[in-house]
Amino acid sequence: MASVRYIVTDIDKSVAFYRDNLDFKVDMHNPGKFAALLRDDLTLYLSAPGAGSGGQAGGDPEPGGWNRFMVVTKELDALIDRLRRADASFRGGISDGGAGRAILLVDPSGNVIELFEFKKD
Repeated sequence: MASVRYIVTDIDKSVAFYRDNLDFKVDMHNPGKFAALLRDDLTLYLSAPGAGSGGQAGGDPEPGGWNRFMVVTKELDALIDRLRRADASFRGGISDGGAGRAILLVDPSGNVIELFEFKKD
């Protein structure tokens, strides 16, 4: 299953758009801040700028230019350490808020991948 996060200016309007026009099912919806939508093997995470860990990762996200896919891990710190040893680049530091912790990894071409760890119980 693939996961993609989009930063959007209006969560509720975006939920309605994807649900009503593209047959996404609403899995989670925190009005005005966050939504998780499902369609086939894709989870689309929608975040308001600055909302939660994903909405804060890497600076001041806004729609366009911050789109990325997510790699969900249970051991974020270990993954970051391994990537740093391999001379990987990151955009900003770890953000910690909302549903978990996140950091933005930059690939060799400048594309962004969000590394995300859900809060531990």
